[in-house]
Amino acid sequence: MMGGSWTIKDHMIRVENPATGELVAEVSKGQKEDAFAALESAKATFPSWSKTTGLERSRILEKVAHRIEEDKDRLAQLITKEMGKPLANSYYEVESSASYFKWFAEEARRIYGEQIPSSAKNKRLLAIKQPIGVVAAITPWNFPLQILSRKLAPALAAGCACLIRPSNQAPLSALELMKIFEESGMPNGVVNIVIGEAEEITDVWLSSPEVKKISFTGSTEVGIELIKKSADTVKKVSMELGGHAPFIVFEDADLELAVEGAVNIKFSSSGQQCVCANRIYVHASVYDEFVSRFTEKVKQLPVGNGEDMRNRVGPLINQRALVKMEEQVLDAVEKGAVLLCGGKRCTEDHLKEGNFYEPTVLSEVNDTMLITKEETFGPIAPIMKFEEEEEVLYRANNTNFGLAAYFYTNDLSRSHRVFEALEYGIVGINDASPFTVQAPFGGWKLSGLGIEGAHGIDEYLETKVGSFLMSI
Repeated sequence: MMGGSWTIKDHMIRVENPATGELVAEVSKGQKEDAFAALESAKATFPSWSKTTGLERSRILEKVAHRIEEDKDRLAQLITKEMGKPLANSYYEVESSASYFKWFAEEARRIYGEQIPSSAKNKRLLAIKQPIGVVAAITPWNFPLQILSRKLAPALAAGCACLIRPSNQAPLSALELMKIFEESGMPNGVVNIVIGEAEEITDVWLSSPEVKKISFTGSTEVGIELIKKSADTVKKVSMELGGHAPFIVFEDADLELAVEGAVNIKFSSSGQQCVCANRIYVHASVYDEFVSRFTEKVKQLPVGNGEDMRNRVGPLINQRALVKMEEQVLDAVEKGAVLLCGGKRCTEDHLKEGNFYEPTVLSEVNDTMLITKEETFGPIAPIMKFEEEEEVLYRANNTNFGLAAYFYTNDLSRSHRVFEALEYGIVGINDASPFTVQAPFGGWKLSGLGIEGAHGIDEYLETKVGSFLMSI
């Protein structure tokens, strides 16, 4: 959709259910000329949208949040059909998406400036914040509605006009959000969406000086390329990139709480989250007990089509993801890991048509294995043993990634010490779900640049200083 009009193209993109391989929908495939048209639409609309009051923008975003909540059943089912995650996870995604629009509806009315004390009697200094301009949001398939909402809500609250390029693998919920914008009174042309080949669409926006900011969520490799391509026009960039989260269980941890947390953060959305636990470190004194309890819980996880509310683990997004699981498990076992459960594709009659991989637990994992270096993005849990706090902190931090980390302990001093020592943007202390709209969301090192969530509106604003010389 560009300028408030829906365009039907000759070429179509198939969206298939990864649980069944069945066709869910076909969507129009945009071309380079559509990327240019979307940009022209955003450019034309920005001046008027940026001059609306915070209250006007707030009211529209509140309506968007309300419509998302009203339509939560249909939206959750659509997310599950297009990318496979269990319905329980999809409902969480819809609720989270609404919360971003609610939060930034309020923030739209709180874009403050400041008066700065001058060193001269006849001068007054003011600083104001204004929307950066046209911004482009490039989003992945694993949270097709939530990540888009996390980018659009602050951008629109700030007064920016937006371009969207969602993943070809799961674009349907993004299209539904566009319809919700229409129903909520969003002016035509403020938000424009083009679905198509990544480079063909995004290269137009990256090369244009009219696009002032790029916000991307996806792999580190692609993020680096986008940063390079945006350098010629000195764009502001927000990058939420790959993760390789450590999950540390100390000897004094509440093991029941730790096991439950590890299962939830590892296998939610079938492990296809950048914040998933990718390396589980357990103190030697509780290692055997943790491994036993954890493995038993993993064996009980129901696997199947996410449309059945009883299932906890759904399919992977495609066949390439299945091959990656097989490669990581084979590499680990060849290097000495013990396969405790899973370790292969699901072969049951009702699952073999989909991209299902068994929830897998590997023990006796060591730091030479591929799985300890490469993001898994699937339902494999590697468990490693450690002896000392200093040792595990070194191993946890010995990576180029720095998005999320988790640790469990009942020692208050250790809680503060380890929290400060971990080189990650988000740390859960006895908490496997530290993500909320009220808190900043962003990574360190190669996991990203910039902040989303709370304070995220600042990423879409420029600061202007005025010096007023007066006669006295």
